[in-house]
Order: sequence, then C-alpha cells, then structure tokens
Amino acid sequence: MPEIRCVCLDVDGVLTDGHIFVDSEGRSARAFYVQDGFAIRWFQKLGGVAVILSGKSCAAVEARARDLGIEHVIQGSSDKLADLRTLAARLALQLSEIAFIGDDLPDLPPMRACGFPVAVANAVPEVKAAAKLVTQRAGGQGAVREAIEHVLRRDGRWQEVLKYYGV
Repeated sequence: MPEIRCVCLDVDGVLTDGHIFVDSEGRSARAFYVQDGFAIRWFQKLGGVAVILSGKSCAAVEARARDLGIEHVIQGSSDKLADLRTLAARLALQLSEIAFIGDDLPDLPPMRACGFPVAVANAVPEVKAAAKLVTQRAGGQGAVREAIEHVLRRDGRWQEVLKYYGV
C-alpha cells in the first residue's frame, strides 16, 4: 500500500459540522475544530501536502487555510475529481498517494479514485460504503484529526509526533 503523501479535505461536513452561519449582510462563516488543525499542521511538518477542495466558496475557508499553512485551496469546484486530478498532476502525485476525506455525494468520485478514501461519521451511507475508513468522530468534531492520525500511524510516522512531545 503506497504511503499517503497528500490529504485532500472537503470543508462543509468534514472540516466543519456542516452548519453555515449567515449574517444579515449575507456573509457566511464556519466553525473549525482546533485538533483538526493540529493534525493538519503535523501532516505538513512531516512532509505531507494538505489540500482543501470544496464545492462552495467562503472567505473563512481561505483564512483558515492561511492560518494552517495550506497552500492548495480549491473552492467552488463543480467537478472535484477533475480538480483533484489536475492538482495531483501539478504536484507530481499519484492518486494512490492521496487520502480524500468526504461526507456527501459530490465527494464520491474523488474518493473512488484516490488511494485512501475516508468518510466522516456523519457522512451519507453511500460515502461510508465507498470508504476504507469511517471515522468515529463527526465532521467538525475531530474527524480530520482522527483520519490523519490513522494515516500517520499506518505509514509509521505518528511516532515522530509523539516523540516531539516526549511521549
């Protein structure tokens, strides 16, 4: 099984709990889970690439990506698989080296094409059926942390994180 070099993340329902807050001016906001960010940072620190790939567009997502040092953000995607293939080619990655974390039907095509498809606990049944891993935690509640930790453990890299903290 190839090492996972890239984690591709949906946003609504994966990095968030799926709620979209809209103020009286029509601006939307999202709430993100801090432990997910911790895992994303470590994945990147250990040489992995984190990607955000969302069907919607939101300034809060751009801000969160900047905060986490995520350089590759695709929002407003109408074809997630095509966008993932284009990005993989640009980054010289094989699809087999990518984990895709999703929750809803638009995530199925990239999940089926990637090497390690992950569904969050609150995913729709069709997405769960396509996954190699279904997290115990829901999106926006630590599912991304759980999935990344699983990948790092699977690939023998989690020990580096623990060693850093003296565990």
